[in-house]
Amino acid sequence: MKIVRIIARLNVGGPARHVVWLTEKLQNDEFESVLIAGTVPDGEEDMGYFAAEHGVEPIYISELSRELSPKDIISLYKIYRELRRQKPDIIHTHTAKAGTIGRIAAFMYRWISLRTLIGKPRAVKVIHTFHGHVFHSYYGKFKTRVFILIEQVLAKLATNIIVVITDQQFREIHSDFGVGSTEQFEIIPLGIELKELAGDDTSRNFLRAEINASADDIVVGFVGRLTEIKDVPLLLNAVAVYANSTDHDKPLIKLAIVGDGNVRAELEGLSTELGLDEIVTFLGNRENVAEVFAGIDIVALTSKNEGTPLSLLEGMAAGKPVISTAVGGVVDILGNRGKEFDGFAVCERGISVDNAAPENFSSGLIYLAKNQKLRQDLAAGGRDFVQKRYSVDRLVKDVSTLCRNLTKT
Repeated sequence: MKIVRIIARLNVGGPARHVVWLTEKLQNDEFESVLIAGTVPDGEEDMGYFAAEHGVEPIYISELSRELSPKDIISLYKIYRELRRQKPDIIHTHTAKAGTIGRIAAFMYRWISLRTLIGKPRAVKVIHTFHGHVFHSYYGKFKTRVFILIEQVLAKLATNIIVVITDQQFREIHSDFGVGSTEQFEIIPLGIELKELAGDDTSRNFLRAEINASADDIVVGFVGRLTEIKDVPLLLNAVAVYANSTDHDKPLIKLAIVGDGNVRAELEGLSTELGLDEIVTFLGNRENVAEVFAGIDIVALTSKNEGTPLSLLEGMAAGKPVISTAVGGVVDILGNRGKEFDGFAVCERGISVDNAAPENFSSGLIYLAKNQKLRQDLAAGGRDFVQKRYSVDRLVKDVSTLCRNLTKT
């Protein structure tokens, strides 16, 4: 069974790791996998090295990238041409841009042939995975409506199966925005390599020394792309509120921001403006995630929109408590709400902040930083949850089963 997988770019983040793992592991006597990828724009780190480490050699389409461009016509033609060369049984697209270009190319591949003259289109199946979505918080109302309409049309005309990664994402994409039919959807959670996250005391001390954190300091870590959707200004303002709080029992904190992106310079300026230069350290991208999480005490996320954030899963797998805005798939990761406070709640596996107010996030952060027993309980629950549900082996098994069942229909 030949699978051609298409993604717009292998930039730092969960989707790049996801497609590399699937391409690597669905390569055996039963499956043959090919990965097509576009280019990583300036300001984002290329994870081509990750593909190379896992023995994956993508077919690169230089014109395919994240932003809309006249070059999309060229990338469409090149992907269509590659599909004709590869002759796949399944075309599996990932993320919004590749999902659009890739599924139009798949539609062309299915219907443009001599076979269609006698009413026999190519028997290829098409899967699209939503890792997140762009239906709110990315663009203005008009552009967002256009993207929703495109997804509704593609779901109807060019997609057999739509994969989402959380229950919450299914509710948003299908119920709220009217994309696809219920029968088209499959919920397949992400997978991560749990063994890669095993840190030690040496790793912990190395990171903490780099940011000048004492043994008693609580190190809060943000791990991810520095882009607008991640709303890191909310985190910086929350840390400023924390630092100026009159609660004298709260421990001192340090904030480690791990990642890079187009708004880094702006964030560094805001940090200085808020007087946080002694508290906040921008570390850039790091390949050794075990070392990063070993030195962190609390993992924080302030996104406006998320699918399933890899940083939260990796932090939980590394045994760290998490605090996040309640967006997208984060709701499913954190679990049922328990004790409620003004602006935040203690959930089964983390702190959920109700809206994008620095005071709310700071209050949740203070509560978590002061309560060591709560941090330990949330960390233990989070680690157990991730180990049971989010291994790469489980991901590969689920996708393999999906592909087998789809080709039988």
